[in-house]
Amino acid sequence: MNKDSKIYVAGHRGLVGSAIVRYLKSNGYNNLILKTHEELDLINQEETVCFFAKNKPEYVFLCAAKVGGIIGNSTYPADFGYQNMMIQNNVMECAKNFKVKKLLLLGSSCIYAKYAPQPILESSLLSGKLEETNIAYAIAKISGVIMCDKYNEQYGTNFISCMPTNLYGRGDSYHPDNSHVIPGMIHRFHEAKVNNEPTVTVWGTGNPRREFLFSEDLAEACVFLMDNYEGPGTINVGSGQEVSISFLADLIKKTVGYEGEIEFDTSKPDGTPRKLLDSTKLMNLGWRSKTRLDHGLSIAYEDFLKNLPK
Repeated sequence: MNKDSKIYVAGHRGLVGSAIVRYLKSNGYNNLILKTHEELDLINQEETVCFFAKNKPEYVFLCAAKVGGIIGNSTYPADFGYQNMMIQNNVMECAKNFKVKKLLLLGSSCIYAKYAPQPILESSLLSGKLEETNIAYAIAKISGVIMCDKYNEQYGTNFISCMPTNLYGRGDSYHPDNSHVIPGMIHRFHEAKVNNEPTVTVWGTGNPRREFLFSEDLAEACVFLMDNYEGPGTINVGSGQEVSISFLADLIKKTVGYEGEIEFDTSKPDGTPRKLLDSTKLMNLGWRSKTRLDHGLSIAYEDFLKNLPK
């Protein structure tokens, strides 16, 4: 990409999209095309075609998606499947038709089998059964990965996809139930602190292990991949560090300054027992994450406080 390239960041107000916009602007990329969902509904094929015909972006970061945690995915599985597949299909078809130079599809590590060998290699895709709690979302993202390759095979496009590990950072959704694990915990621990509640309940046993990546690090990785990577299949983006949910809960408790106790509701599902990505492929290209979990959590909590309703 050149500094004056026309770059469309789809989903620019989300966790990843907003981080990519900040990174691009801070590095001198100012010819950015940004549309809110109210201005452009990517689920609508006609609107998407009109947008591409008018703006003709050269590069596309496809970050727009319907996302959520275990409760959201379990409650609205059809919405998660349909909306994400429609967004991907509409944008990729237009990117092909309007000669986009390169497109990067942002995926999710939930595409991998629930019991995939750890750390998870890119070659593990379609190697086993998916986690049931988010199977519709995972299948939508898997279809995106496959379609990137098939567009490239059939039409000679330059579409790539990356699979980030669990994310957190500025601009996250902090809903106590429908968000991902870190922002959801930040919200619950903060509310417990403000209300002087004696305990905070965390779903599951606390034993599952997860890898987390700060959104600003992912943004840097996405731009790096846009400039330095081409090829079939997807590519993992992770920090290489994993912690247990119980350790994470304790770290967030300290970050927030909550002084009560943590209880684990073992009647609730744990989800995948362990999920650590093998990011060797990306690291061999020359990229590594920079932000420690404790530092990133402090930034995320500051962002949460900044955006509390007045």
